[in-house]
Amino acid sequence: MSRKPIVGGNWKCNPAKLADAKALVEAWKEKGFDKEKVDVVIAPTALHLGHVKTPLEGLGMAVCAQNVGKNDMGAFTGEWTAAHLQDMEVGYTLIGHSERRSKYGETDEDTALKVEKCQEAGLKANLVEETLPEQTVIFCIGELLEERESGKTDEVNKRQLAAIIPKVKNWDLIVIAYEPVWAIGTGKVATPDQAEETQAAIRAYLPLGRRAGGGRARAWYGGSVTPENCKELITKPNIDGFLVGATAKSRKPGDGRTD
Repeated sequence: MSRKPIVGGNWKCNPAKLADAKALVEAWKEKGFDKEKVDVVIAPTALHLGHVKTPLEGLGMAVCAQNVGKNDMGAFTGEWTAAHLQDMEVGYTLIGHSERRSKYGETDEDTALKVEKCQEAGLKANLVEETLPEQTVIFCIGELLEERESGKTDEVNKRQLAAIIPKVKNWDLIVIAYEPVWAIGTGKVATPDQAEETQAAIRAYLPLGRRAGGGRARAWYGGSVTPENCKELITKPNIDGFLVGATAKSRKPGDGRTD
């Protein structure tokens, strides 16, 4: 089954000023990509998202929230829901990023609830309000260095995936982002063969993995991706694109480095 490549940029808690975010979008106007061949998704900060959404969409890119609540509407200060994202026509959200897991205590159970809410919102958009975008989850998984060194990569990935599998009703609305935690922002990167082996194991574990050439869910690789190593990584049959997120400190103006 042919899967359209997809590339995502996670801005994390950057840049410092709205003017910088707007300048970055403005600089991209000089670049171009074939929208028929690849999807591009950008995840700004929550405060910047509304300001850069329209110009990014004008460039053919989609915007993505970096997080979403596991709750419905109500007394949940500081949270927003999948329904809010639908209403704002934000069709993508990250869930389960390693920084959310490690720094904010997000559990497998938390991610499962979030996926469930997004799936419900996406299905509702299809059935009730066709003008709204489907709610696609970019679900992040990956192992720590000590887990890889002890041979637990597949065990960790399967545990994180197992939490959401019962919640997924439509795999077209899921992108699996495999990011080995030891490679995020470190300059270390899994070899293309290591990444492909892990991605193949991930796809085989999914309910659709044993049928139709790996099923419909697209799978990303993330972790110190560069313009150089991505050329070989993208040739691997189970790697459908990349999630990249250079930090302000790690990236110099004009270079192509991504973490």
